[in-house]
Amino acid sequence: MRGKRLALAMMMASAGLAASTPPLHAQAAPREVVTIDKARIDAALKAMIADGRAAGTSALIWQDGREVYFGSAGMADREAKRPMRRDTIAQIYSMTKPVTGVALMQLWEAGKFHLDDPLAKYLPEYANMRVYAGKDAAGQPRYVAADRPITVRDILRHTAGFAYGAGPTPAHDAYVAAEPLALTIPLAEASKRLAGVPLLYQPGTQWEYSIAVDVQAALVEKLSGQRFAAYVRAHIFEPLGMRETAWRQPDGRLPRFAAMNVKKDGKLVQQAAAEAQVLNFRDHALTPGGFGLASTLDDYQRFARMLLNEGELDGARILKPSTVKLMATDQLDPAITERAWLPGKGHVGFGFDFAMRNGQPLTAEESRGATGEYFWDGMASTLFWVDPANRLTAVFFVQTIPYDGTLHRDFRAAVYGPDYRGPAGD
Repeated sequence: MRGKRLALAMMMASAGLAASTPPLHAQAAPREVVTIDKARIDAALKAMIADGRAAGTSALIWQDGREVYFGSAGMADREAKRPMRRDTIAQIYSMTKPVTGVALMQLWEAGKFHLDDPLAKYLPEYANMRVYAGKDAAGQPRYVAADRPITVRDILRHTAGFAYGAGPTPAHDAYVAAEPLALTIPLAEASKRLAGVPLLYQPGTQWEYSIAVDVQAALVEKLSGQRFAAYVRAHIFEPLGMRETAWRQPDGRLPRFAAMNVKKDGKLVQQAAAEAQVLNFRDHALTPGGFGLASTLDDYQRFARMLLNEGELDGARILKPSTVKLMATDQLDPAITERAWLPGKGHVGFGFDFAMRNGQPLTAEESRGATGEYFWDGMASTLFWVDPANRLTAVFFVQTIPYDGTLHRDFRAAVYGPDYRGPAGD
């Protein structure tokens, strides 16, 4: 019997059918490799200046544990004739949000709350929320009770029903009147003001970008017993060595602060210095969770690298790997079909304070990237992303308002090249 088995094995081997060799169709396809082309990226940054979409640009890319690109073009301050440099400090607006999400998820790891706990368990002002339900026959607004409580998960994925500024409904009008993000009030007061504003929709039924991340910051304060800025500094910035990221920047850094540029009548106009400096070089009672940080390329790249490295950088453990994975996993149920402008970001879903790419770009116009990446951007057109498939992180700085997505499209195309598609995804 042993001889027969040996003979059979020899026959299979000679026919190329040895059990240790999988059939050709079972072998994994070779992985597309992203090779950084410095000249291509340099040209893209310079083109943004040449065509008037930006006054200054800069970018920093890491791949496989090392820096593979730094470049800049144009001016950080055209009036002062200061070029865009590596140590330029820029306003990152909504790129503050992922920082806030990491802070809150640290407290989740510590067992301070459950994701599906009612928000009102910790912030009682949200116990009896009303929802705008259109207008009656007389044209008066109608409000109904919320079908279910807002949960912590809702504020992490923008499904709570909150507004984020002016809009077409009386609920938006109530938001504007309440001024929940007035810089003269602390986070606790901001949260109480917001709780008096009707919701735009029933919790959990729609995705709508909102003030929810500022509620996350208020929750961090409540659960930690620390002021939000102090908590973030002690638990994120200091361990990561992010020494120049802050809401209130020291006055001595003002010479490195980038000017803000606003597009008016098709041309970029430099904002008055006093207006541009309000958030970061004045003292305020409010420390927003959703905006307000100013940072450098190197500082924010350390935050991005921590995420790519599954919550750790240079020996500092910020989050568990499983928590980073949870944050970067699509949290939107398929039943949540109303998603405002999120589909404009491409073939994406939304996790906890990040969008993530669920599949290859569906159109030629969609920004390049890799399935599984997660990212966010800011009102002044800044951008960062984490791409695990290519072991890559990128941070892109510019100071252009309003947000200009063409800058991101062109920068991503320069990073990935015109033909890259990456993993298939969903």
